[in-house]
Amino acid sequence: MQGIVRNGVRIDESFAEAFPMSGTGILITGPNAKWAMIAAKTMTGFATSVIGCGCEAGVDCEVSPEETPDGRPGVRALLFAMSSKDAEKQLVNRLGQCVLTCPGSAVYSTVKGEFEIKVGDAVRQFGDKWQMSKAIDGRRFWRIPVMDGEFFCESKVGLTKKSVGGGNLLVMGADWESTMRATEAAVAAIDAVPDVIQPFPGGIVRSGSKVGSQYKGMGASTNDAYCPTLRGVTKSALDSDVGCVLEIVIDGLTDAAVSAAMRAGLKAIIEMGPEKGAKRVGAGNYGGKLGPFHYHLKDLLP
Repeated sequence: MQGIVRNGVRIDESFAEAFPMSGTGILITGPNAKWAMIAAKTMTGFATSVIGCGCEAGVDCEVSPEETPDGRPGVRALLFAMSSKDAEKQLVNRLGQCVLTCPGSAVYSTVKGEFEIKVGDAVRQFGDKWQMSKAIDGRRFWRIPVMDGEFFCESKVGLTKKSVGGGNLLVMGADWESTMRATEAAVAAIDAVPDVIQPFPGGIVRSGSKVGSQYKGMGASTNDAYCPTLRGVTKSALDSDVGCVLEIVIDGLTDAAVSAAMRAGLKAIIEMGPEKGAKRVGAGNYGGKLGPFHYHLKDLLP
């Protein structure tokens, strides 16, 4: 499959198919950058796919003390789900179990969406009626007594139903090392794009899936067309020079954010070239029938 060639890398004339999601996010601050990040990473654990995790979540960016409401180091974490109800449930549970419990943490809203989730309002009862309400510049917060002082948490955070989940790039190379090198470069480039996350481990998923299975009750199964070891026994989508495929999945608060992230990742892969990195880049879709957001690779080329 030749497709379009840029700097020796073949680009499939294909598109990534993505879906509407409900998205929200919080800013977690801490006594130092270490503990702010620990809280954020704990809260966004086990959140790679709505298929089995209930939500998709990850760290968007670190925030300097000069940019946070309380002048402390912060981390912005984003969370996406298939409905606003699911997003609220997941965020409240994770905040209560993973952020409230983390030494020195505080929570602020960062998303100006069409809706609001009762976050501090939900966890305030942990204060057992010792909690106190506080209004600052028109925003309402809860001060909940805990053993290291107080947990300071915004009462409500914004949520938008205009989020997008499932933007993706399929990175194909000769072997594991070169494919990983190109994929990690793309992940690093996408990390610099605001309002997006890459929910899988290190931003990368090796177990790309297709809809359906030969087993009853399995809604998704291995994408055999892109498994190099099955090239001789299935209808393969791989050229003979491809020995490894890795996928990057992207969720974003907006359509534009996902588009910008895919463009940044694609640019990084192309700049590396096929000698050190990927030989080919594709994208996963379902024929355009399941998701309204279509990101054509040819339109994202640098």
